[in-house]
Amino acid sequence: MKEKHQKLITIIIIFLQFNCLFISCQDINPSGYILELPKAPDSWVSLLGDPCWRIEWISSDNKKQIANIPPHGSLEIEIPATWANPVTAWPYWPGQNLIPGFFKPAGAIFPFDAKDSHLYLSWEAGPDTIFYWELLNANEDKNSRVPANFDWPRFRELFNTDKLKEEVREDPWLINWRSVAEKTVSGNFDTRRLVPEVVVKINIPITSSLWYGTSPFTKPLSFKEGEPSIFPIRPGINVWISDDGILRVDGKTWVFTEMRNDD
Repeated sequence: MKEKHQKLITIIIIFLQFNCLFISCQDINPSGYILELPKAPDSWVSLLGDPCWRIEWISSDNKKQIANIPPHGSLEIEIPATWANPVTAWPYWPGQNLIPGFFKPAGAIFPFDAKDSHLYLSWEAGPDTIFYWELLNANEDKNSRVPANFDWPRFRELFNTDKLKEEVREDPWLINWRSVAEKTVSGNFDTRRLVPEVVVKINIPITSSLWYGTSPFTKPLSFKEGEPSIFPIRPGINVWISDDGILRVDGKTWVFTEMRNDD
């Protein structure tokens, strides 16, 4: 009788261990999510056509994953269900030689933007994901769990309050997110750092068309005949598009090219 009782206890222990292992594996294993991409701004589409997308996210082994989606394409990715994960979608137009990185991305932070088996990307969440990547890059040990512990819902709420300047609330891409991330890692997160980056303004003799920037939130630049065409220049390559063509500016050097027409 005693021996049967011990066997029963052993069977129960094995069952409980197996059940715990099964639950643990469910927590670790990634889940599949279909990406729901946002609509590109009408100004971009009317001038350049529908974009391709470059998708970036982090796999369960903490490695950065990259995939490309053609216009109107779709993609399902596996996301670890155990920590917050950035998914960034860079729009690009290979036919116009506009590679990923020129135009500001859309994005999502898992699990906050997930519903059922879909992950909804938005232009508003694009800066969130870039800040995530910059926080990750600023950590010497490259531990992806560090930005995963950041309070992302509270961070998002900042842009719905008067704690930030109106111009930053309207266009978060005015902020130098790399600088903010580096200072956050070396110290603490401080909303006073969320200010527009200083730009250099230069006069470029160009036509009087409307010029659209690479941020989906930026208002177009318009110059009247006879007036100087003043462009705000940030570090790196700056891009504007118009009916006339594409303007690329790097420092004080600028290049204008006409739109390619494949028809």
